[in-house]
Amino acid sequence: MEHQPSPDLIFDTLTAYQKSAALKAGIDLELFTALDGGPLSAEELATKCKADRRGVRMLSDYLVVHGLLQKANQRYALTPDAQVFLSRKSPAYAGGAAEFLLSDELMASFKQLSESARKGGTAVSAEGTIAPEHPIWISFARAMGGLMFPPAQGVAEVLKLDPARPSKVLDVAAGHGTWGICVAKKYPQAMVVALDWKSVLEIARENATRAGVAERFSTIAGNAFEVDLGNDYDVVLIPNFLHHFSREECVQFLRKVHKALRTGGRVAIVEFIPNDDRVTPPPAAAFALVMLATTPRGDAYTFAEFSSMLKEAGFQKAESHSLPASVNQLVLATK
Repeated sequence: MEHQPSPDLIFDTLTAYQKSAALKAGIDLELFTALDGGPLSAEELATKCKADRRGVRMLSDYLVVHGLLQKANQRYALTPDAQVFLSRKSPAYAGGAAEFLLSDELMASFKQLSESARKGGTAVSAEGTIAPEHPIWISFARAMGGLMFPPAQGVAEVLKLDPARPSKVLDVAAGHGTWGICVAKKYPQAMVVALDWKSVLEIARENATRAGVAERFSTIAGNAFEVDLGNDYDVVLIPNFLHHFSREECVQFLRKVHKALRTGGRVAIVEFIPNDDRVTPPPAAAFALVMLATTPRGDAYTFAEFSSMLKEAGFQKAESHSLPASVNQLVLATK
């Protein structure tokens, strides 16, 4: 049957901000947490959320329409996804990500997207989010750490460090510190060095203390391209960092990493990696637009591009690994 043109996708896309706003409102009202004990009527839910019954009913119905809640017999309940990721009672709570993903800084970048497309890079400022000490990375560090635990544990598992001897690990653009912290927790002899802006590292240190690895967690503050990284590392972690830069800048930084590794040491890159067609898989492919909006020359690079960069920087053949509960992939290469 011939496809009949429809405006549905167009209108769904133009009103997508309403879904974001509704989810953020549910998080702000702690509506999902209120439902963690079981189904509630609109009146019961409004009482728990200290909000108006009519307002809660209208918001909750909208969340049902878009698959974020369930409704039966005039009572609202959590979906399995909401149970795991939107209730504050869950160890995998991800509601804090809204503060970063819907921040004024990120939203402002997308309001100028047409100009970014004309320019070929962010139209907000000369450097966008890679500007020194950009405050958005404090928001990122506070909001995104919990979401990264499953993939970070996956990276630690794949690394298979020798438990019989001390290992030295550098975590570049550490942010919340989760990637290095998970390595330190799995390998009791691993010493982790976190690199980021000074203000961001304060959050990473707090997280390392809570995780019980503070005695094996040190820091380097500053621009990763400019500071002395140190040397003799067994592993250099580079999680979600290289996509902010041009191919030439990536190779430049990877050469610096190569010098910082011991012979036989490995670089572990975590990234959104689209297929060669650049439109699949959708979450990884779509990430390139974020780089267009927020950075001067960043991109979502394919595995073939990472392999080429690593080879140019002096590394041996790259290999790719999937990671649990994440659209990211791990790319490993050896010095």
